[in-house]
Amino acid sequence: MDLPFPLLTAGLPGTGGAVKDRPEDFVVEEIPLYQAMGIGDHAFAKVEKIGIPTREAVRRLAQHLQIPESRVGFAGLKDARAVTRQTLSFERVEPAKLEGLELPGLRVISVKRHRNKLRPGHLAGNRFEIRVRGVVPDAAERTGAILRVILERGLPNGFGPQRFGTRGDTHLLGRSLVLRDFEGAVKRLCGSPSDLERDPRVLEARRAFDAGDLEGARRSFPHSFATERRVLDRLAQGGGAAEAVKVIPKGVRRFFVSAFQSALFNRVLADRMATIDVLEAGDLAWIHRKGAVFLVEDPAAEQERCDGFEISPSGPIHGTKMVLPSGAPGERERAVLAAEGLEPRDFDVKGVDRFEGERRPLRVPVEEPAFRVEGEDLLLAFSLPRGAYATNLLAEVTKSDLAEVPGGE
Repeated sequence: MDLPFPLLTAGLPGTGGAVKDRPEDFVVEEIPLYQAMGIGDHAFAKVEKIGIPTREAVRRLAQHLQIPESRVGFAGLKDARAVTRQTLSFERVEPAKLEGLELPGLRVISVKRHRNKLRPGHLAGNRFEIRVRGVVPDAAERTGAILRVILERGLPNGFGPQRFGTRGDTHLLGRSLVLRDFEGAVKRLCGSPSDLERDPRVLEARRAFDAGDLEGARRSFPHSFATERRVLDRLAQGGGAAEAVKVIPKGVRRFFVSAFQSALFNRVLADRMATIDVLEAGDLAWIHRKGAVFLVEDPAAEQERCDGFEISPSGPIHGTKMVLPSGAPGERERAVLAAEGLEPRDFDVKGVDRFEGERRPLRVPVEEPAFRVEGEDLLLAFSLPRGAYATNLLAEVTKSDLAEVPGGE
């Protein structure tokens, strides 16, 4: 299964350069969906963290406050390889205990009470400030030309390389699960050695698995590869592949299938790239303000709303309940799924989970873009709605390989 990463500005030269593995080069700040009211049982704390992921920040703060992690809420997960500012909520914690608090890798900037707990999705978007190092001399002109196209037509809302893991094959694992090819899923998870392995112990483990040496594979996998080790334990106990898949944590199984859904979306997006900002009869148009869709029967009558970025064509996150478009857009989406030998009902996978699916806009607006060149560095700032990837804009601007860049969703 191919894995397209389509670009809208493929015909324009990029700036080159790279985002180094330095947290200060990638700064993300959440744009809240609503403001704390100043009253209530939850303390909303704006937290700045450097080089640690959201869940680790939650763990450290809960441990310091001596409360269970379940009393801490967050709107989105942020990458470790960045400076991030996000709001966390703390149930039944006095604001005074948080004000001015500093722990290794994080500090509390401000605190205000609110009535409810923060939950995933409770954010409007994210503001990014990114430094690209080693750009070409005429980077300013190239960036300006690319941004003009993006601002007029929109940013393709695909899923970047980070979605598919360091080996770039997470979607294939998810595909095997949806196809009920559990042996293939286990082989992909524990074997299939790749030159992309960063740890020689992992390469050794995968080779051992492919050679039929389950104990050798388990011995070689580092302890951080807990899922692989659990699967190997189940196989060693005499369980088959279908039983072994069941010991994969539910969240991990869902992540694998989500990557497959993302790859299918990217394929539809690639097919539609030339007309990403043009409505077709049968489209399910995404209403950006509402996060809902409607069937386009008269595209000419709706195109003005599309030009004004009120609405956009949408694409599939395939699942059992996802509504398909009609006409030519529907035919294309069905063809992408049929090419994998699948139908929507196949996303109800016994022993794995049920995936209902949803619609996703094919493009998103880029708000408040700004850039400047400092020597050989390009400093880029912009805002994106929730669920959109900063790496998509970076890929358009730089035309560089960004597999190692934080995702910035």
